[in-house]
Amino acid sequence: MNPLCPLANVRIVLSHTSHSGNIGAAARAMKTMGLDALFLVNPKSFPDKEAEARAVGAWDVLNTARICTDLDEALSGTVLAAAITARPRDLSHDVFDSRMGAQELCAHARQYPVALVFGTEMSGLTTIEVSKCQIIVHIPTNPDYSSLNLASAVQVMAYELRMALPKIEHLPQSMTVPASFDEIELFLRHLEQSMIGSGFLDPQEPKRLLQRMRRLFARARLEKEEVNILRGILSAMEKRR
Repeated sequence: MNPLCPLANVRIVLSHTSHSGNIGAAARAMKTMGLDALFLVNPKSFPDKEAEARAVGAWDVLNTARICTDLDEALSGTVLAAAITARPRDLSHDVFDSRMGAQELCAHARQYPVALVFGTEMSGLTTIEVSKCQIIVHIPTNPDYSSLNLASAVQVMAYELRMALPKIEHLPQSMTVPASFDEIELFLRHLEQSMIGSGFLDPQEPKRLLQRMRRLFARARLEKEEVNILRGILSAMEKRR
């Protein structure tokens, strides 16, 4: 793959995959569209012969797949992550259909790593996993039968990413530096501790305050400099207190 191609910056993240065959089929779907960065969060069985059989020639994608202990590790270094989910979510992030979501991801991938996050075959992504992402992407399906196989969902999104390439070629590149996943997570932890220290947040009864904070800053799409400013404000208030 051309190292300058945005697809080189796209990660496919499969979280807690139950059936190893789906990992192989997802690798095949990725390779047909020019994707090769596969991240696996605690797969039930991998490496596995069933995955190799279903990959049908995409063994290089399987062999270079990165096994991660949690979603934070898989998203480390990314500036935009999309949760692929069909279920309506309370306190939802911005929602895109598969076509517009792919364009959004590709536009960022011209300069920085991005990720598409897929959940388990039976239950999809958890609320916590979705909260780690900045946007939600929904694949339009038949409302009377919306169940989509994991590998099929990867194939649809891989296709949409490839089709998005010509649409983002002439878009101006951002002159600002977006905050990375790691920087956002450190800021949110800092914010949580500051809220607890000030008495604003009761850690025994947090309710959904932290989830709302995550949604707020996901919509803001913070820049690196903005995160530094916010953390500086928190540090200054803590010293003053």
